[in-house]
Amino acid sequence: MKKIISLAAAILLSAILFSGCGSDNVTCLNVYNWGEYISDGSEGSFDTIREFENWYFENYGQKIKVNYDTFASNEDMYNKLSNGAVSYDVIIPSDYMIDRMRNEGMLLPLNYENIPNYQNIDDSFRGLYYDPENLYSIPYTYGVVGIIYNANKVDEADAKGWDLMWNEKYKGDILQFNNPRDAFATAQYKLGLDVNDLDHEKWELALTEMKKQFPLVKSFVMDEVFNMMEAGEASVAAYYAGDYFTMADNQADSVDLRFYYPERTNYFIDAMCIPSCCQNKELAEIFINYMLSPEAAIANAEYISYASPNSAVYNDPSYAEDMGEEAMEILYPGIENFNELYNTYSFRNLGPETLIYLVNLWEQLKIS
Repeated sequence: MKKIISLAAAILLSAILFSGCGSDNVTCLNVYNWGEYISDGSEGSFDTIREFENWYFENYGQKIKVNYDTFASNEDMYNKLSNGAVSYDVIIPSDYMIDRMRNEGMLLPLNYENIPNYQNIDDSFRGLYYDPENLYSIPYTYGVVGIIYNANKVDEADAKGWDLMWNEKYKGDILQFNNPRDAFATAQYKLGLDVNDLDHEKWELALTEMKKQFPLVKSFVMDEVFNMMEAGEASVAAYYAGDYFTMADNQADSVDLRFYYPERTNYFIDAMCIPSCCQNKELAEIFINYMLSPEAAIANAEYISYASPNSAVYNDPSYAEDMGEEAMEILYPGIENFNELYNTYSFRNLGPETLIYLVNLWEQLKIS
């Protein structure tokens, strides 16, 4: 069930987030990112936040504190920012949400004089539909949605296409996305429908397919998918390719996780942006520039196991060696024609009328 944050709770969270800011000559930067989406110093990894704080002090002679908060879905992030109760300086939404926020005036244009490392971003990731003039966003990661399954529970012959997510043999052992856009997309790709179609009749077809799946689903999840798949509490889940490696690394001895791509599936980009509620834009741009530096970008890409649009990452021989051949094949499929695949299968902003209609369909599904 989606958590509803009351205004009082949001104000309290804001107070906690900003505690200590401005005191003892400390400037705070508030970052809002996906869960499990940055190298955080655990198990001896590069601690991106702490290293940035140290780097800033060494180069600017000023103490800063990065307050790092996480969200589970684009919709959760959007709702939190749109209610105006909490302010962030850097956010990392997905492409279709960037398009929506840009159109609604929720993003600030970037000053590239403060972001010279933008030169590391490959041309294939510039001028895309959600930010055609590259004014509001800089790609952080990209990827493809696939299906993760436990080979100890799932027959290999069944592990193909989207049909596995609807296979009655695995009733009560299937996990589905807990957000309407990603969840309905699995049905739309299965049926060969356009995920960006504004025709309500086509969405009704997807709803019918989702209702067929509903009795088979163990749970609707986002970040909960990690523990459940790793522990063998579920055997089938649609999720992002990069997260497969995290799950495989942490799987129980009784679990054998595998991964494959259906023929039609979602290609996405998550990008760094500065929301209109930002309190320190220049510092936010300096942080984004640091995230694009070779040291930080390689560390983050290795830690989160997502594909990087940063040439300093994928052109680094040690990165490819550390990730391994299988990981590189899964993370960078069809990179030579990325633009074509992305333009065909990525989400677009549906517009307010269709978004409201989708939420209504989602509510119908949940009470079916």
